Amino acid sequence: MPELPEVETVRLGLAKHVIGKKILKVEVLHPRATATKSLAPLSSLVGAKIKGVSRRGKFLWFDLDRPEVLVAHLGMSGQFLISNSVSKKEQAPVRHLRVRIDLGRTELRFIDQRTFGWLAVENTTEGVPTAASHIALDPFDPNFDLEIAIARFSGKRTEIKRALLDQEVISGVGNIYADETLWRSKIHPETRCEKMKPAKIREVILNATKVMKEALAQGGTSFDELYINVNGESGYFERSLAVYGREGESCPKCHSAIRRIRFANRSSHFCPKCQPRPRA
Repeated sequence: MPELPEVETVRLGLAKHVIGKKILKVEVLHPRATATKSLAPLSSLVGAKIKGVSRRGKFLWFDLDRPEVLVAHLGMSGQFLISNSVSKKEQAPVRHLRVRIDLGRTELRFIDQRTFGWLAVENTTEGVPTAASHIALDPFDPNFDLEIAIARFSGKRTEIKRALLDQEVISGVGNIYADETLWRSKIHPETRCEKMKPAKIREVILNATKVMKEALAQGGTSFDELYINVNGESGYFERSLAVYGREGESCPKCHSAIRRIRFANRSSHFCPKCQPRPRA
């Protein structure tokens, strides 16, 4: 699933191409592309002008010249692609195309192979759409408060890996960057939050911020064609991963073999020497 660096890469790309454009036509090609909680059909946005593209955690939304917004979640394999072809009739068919939005000389396409992503028309509260109202701020938000985030982690009676994935504690971190963050912090994924000192939690949050910032600079992480930016290009942070997806390979620090365990319905990758299992 795309995480904060990938979603932010998409947001930045969209902003370059769609701000100031008017929605001329919306064509929905798959029923699951529209969320059931959408206030209205996507076609109800015809005539609206796009004023901005915003994000909270893994949620994207298009700010319009009307109270409603167009919200998007990429799910497992959702993609936004921009086409600036003058003659749309000459364009080849696009696989897994779910929604086509005509912006004049620009066409915005929502592509989703696994159909877990969705678009919706929603209202906002203080500028945030309903779907994202429960999502915590991420470290890139100007209103992010590090001390509040530390207190949230300290108050969780669960494992640090599970807390990192909890979008109501801190948003934007998924499996990839959680594993990388914990490796940099020398913390085993099963370490209990309530047993961690605030200084160590601070280190974890700062490392999460750092690793996601580095990934953003490289366009995110692309293991396959399920994540690309709006121009169809892949991210290159996969080359910089220390532990995620590297089971059996050498740890960059100590050269021990990277291990993988099942945790929270996911795989967790870690170095058994650099990240020793916590004592019972």
